[in-house]
Amino acid sequence: MKLIRGLHNLKPEHRQTVLTIGNFDGVHRGHQTVLEQTVSRARQMGLKSTVMIFEPQPLEFFAPSKAPARLTRLSEKLQSLKDCHVDQVMLVRFNRAFAELDAEDFIQQVLVDGLDIRHLYVGDDFCFGRNRGGNFDTLLEAGKNFGFGVENLHTIGDHEGRFSSTRIRQHLAQGDLAYARDCLGRPYRMCGRVAHGHKQGRTIGYPTINIELHRNLSPLLGVYAVKVSGLSIEGEPQWLNGVASIGNRPVVEGDDHYLLEVFLFDFDRQVYGQHVQVEFIQHIRPELDFENFAALKNRIDEDAVQARRILGISS
Repeated sequence: MKLIRGLHNLKPEHRQTVLTIGNFDGVHRGHQTVLEQTVSRARQMGLKSTVMIFEPQPLEFFAPSKAPARLTRLSEKLQSLKDCHVDQVMLVRFNRAFAELDAEDFIQQVLVDGLDIRHLYVGDDFCFGRNRGGNFDTLLEAGKNFGFGVENLHTIGDHEGRFSSTRIRQHLAQGDLAYARDCLGRPYRMCGRVAHGHKQGRTIGYPTINIELHRNLSPLLGVYAVKVSGLSIEGEPQWLNGVASIGNRPVVEGDDHYLLEVFLFDFDRQVYGQHVQVEFIQHIRPELDFENFAALKNRIDEDAVQARRILGISS
């Protein structure tokens, strides 16, 4: 999969495409259906399947205080798009200049002159351009004038309604990992590199690996039974069991940033700098404040017992 970073990096070989546009946060089952349609149509037409995404996402630009936690970081999203066999991703820098493009200029400069699109998939509620001046009907008319097809992405969902990143966030916030897994078509995961922490866990018998999340907000908070991949035992990669905490570590004075800490059962190695994937299996409890490390240790003892039971391993 090719990644085109910015409209200024568009080249002739990136043109003539079947395109879809969106945030694709989480790349859930609804997104996957859209991507399947885009890839299939591109192959039928002998063109490149292309996904246009934005960095930052539009709401993060216009109203950062109201922007929700992302389900996936950019790197995770790109990997999921690659897994869906997309030919190329057009990563647009969403800045003031781009936000000020009116609908007609977006169509002419980006869709026609830039990507030379031949078919476009968007939702019938899709709006674009300065002050959201363009909509689905605008694109239909432009398609007639410039010779590209425009197709509505009909609602894709289950018995509870439309698949959406918002619904997944709501269920994750409630600790409902089963629902999130159903909507995503896979367990919910977070990825990152193991970083040095305060090394307080080892003083109470729970040395943890600390994962760099690089997130302003986390869609999960609390304690979870987890499985971790990316590490190996005796040279063989395998999933490792553990208990994880996501929170702002109120016990550590002055430390209020979000951190993912994982205590791995029956594992004692230095793995700083390694990239791991944490798969969340079941919610155990919400984030709590503790007066001291003794109270924290007592509760972690209980969390570890419960996580082992959930994961089906002996204590």
